Amino acid sequence: MIPTHSVTADEYPNQATDPISHDHRLDKPEEACGVFGIYAPEQDVAKMTYFGLYALQHRGQESAGIATFEDEKVHLHKDMGLVSQVFNESVLTQLPGNLAIGHTRYSTTGSSRKDNAQPAVIPTRLGSLALAHNGNLVNTVQLREELVETKVSLATTTDSELIALVIAEAVNAGADWLEGASKAFHRCQGAFSLVIGTSVGVMGVRDPNGIRPLVIGTLPGNPVRYVLASETCGLDIIGAEYLRDVEPGELVWITEEGLASYHWSQKPQRKLCIFEMIYFARPDSIMHNESLYSYRMRLGKQIAAESAVDADIVFGVPDSGIPAAIGFAQSSGIPYAEGLIKNRYVGRTFIQPTQSMRESGIRMKLNPLKDVLAGKRVIIVDDSIVRGTTSRKLVKTLREAGVIEVHMRISSPPVTHPCFYGIDTDNQDQLIAATKSVTEIAEQLGVDSLAYLSRKGMLEATREDTNSFCSACFTGDYPVTIPEQVKRSKLILEKVAV
Repeated sequence: MIPTHSVTADEYPNQATDPISHDHRLDKPEEACGVFGIYAPEQDVAKMTYFGLYALQHRGQESAGIATFEDEKVHLHKDMGLVSQVFNESVLTQLPGNLAIGHTRYSTTGSSRKDNAQPAVIPTRLGSLALAHNGNLVNTVQLREELVETKVSLATTTDSELIALVIAEAVNAGADWLEGASKAFHRCQGAFSLVIGTSVGVMGVRDPNGIRPLVIGTLPGNPVRYVLASETCGLDIIGAEYLRDVEPGELVWITEEGLASYHWSQKPQRKLCIFEMIYFARPDSIMHNESLYSYRMRLGKQIAAESAVDADIVFGVPDSGIPAAIGFAQSSGIPYAEGLIKNRYVGRTFIQPTQSMRESGIRMKLNPLKDVLAGKRVIIVDDSIVRGTTSRKLVKTLREAGVIEVHMRISSPPVTHPCFYGIDTDNQDQLIAATKSVTEIAEQLGVDSLAYLSRKGMLEATREDTNSFCSACFTGDYPVTIPEQVKRSKLILEKVAV
């Protein structure tokens, strides 16, 4: 029997019911999930995991969960809502143990409901395993059919539960943890960065392409203890020091003996999601030995070189467009200014605004600085445009604030294809760049000019091997083959206008 402590049994409303949040959500690629794992018998592992998830909150705001292992006993708490809403001091005291894993979720496969919150906990002959997953499988239908044929009971609609179940199947057939996990991963296709808890240790795993990030950190002390997190900001918050990334196709096994590494895939080919660098990961997280803030500034400098335009001020759409806007300003010599103020304390609201509020342009998240903007020619920098709805409203707001020219610069190429690897994007016919030229998009947004960063400029700004990134949302060149039935659900168009 697995004890479950729950703050509330009520299902948190789906964000899609929020007319304001929903509209914004569909105009940006939504984050993947955040995962965290720790083996540290000397520490309060539940509290450490809580703070790790708190730092990873930007990766998913629908649900959060922590599972701890106290010898053979698993303690689990998960619920809908933000990390700070799901956990409190009282709940954390009920999660003792030597090791823990945690998850903060944005749903991609499986709807937003409490049953689908993670970690997924599954019993096996060796004891329970708890699994937290960042990414998305593309062979979910096949795996589900295979498990149903073996009379396995499915409790959720997530691909994450399927991964846990195929591990359990291998373990129950006689494999040990490492062998069972390795066998299971060979059955999984798509993107998966995993932390897996067992009674004896914690695993960190990445798919052969390493599409989603996963890093290893160390805690000071003797013996050295290890931490896993989606990003380095999840290490910083608890005082852990970044050691290295989990490599594509690698399994790290953290136990009382320390950290061991196994390469379960013999054909790894790194294809890190480029959107992790452009937008998803926090700007203070480290990739390729530098902060993403530095990379995003280079994106701004590059688009300034590619698409110069005369203007009075440059500003970014808070928060994700700001580093690129600063880079643009530095490169162009046009002054950087704050043009928009973000309400950083606004969360989800389920209260419908009145019709008069809608007509007057309710500004839940961004408000213009009219005295800064009035009479100015402005360059506004953002990281991406998906549907264009938010961008169009933003341009209208700037015009109403007295801006005389609006030049929009996007620090990534046009998004023309949906993602199948753990990012929530619309079907292809909802992606504005899939159906319209840049000129047509500019006309629809109401801007005086619009320019996107070139794919070449985006990749070369990484200063890494340009073939080591997944940029399928810009090209349609998917590194992991998408089954036809999955592809048809999102790839509507035969021809793409760029």
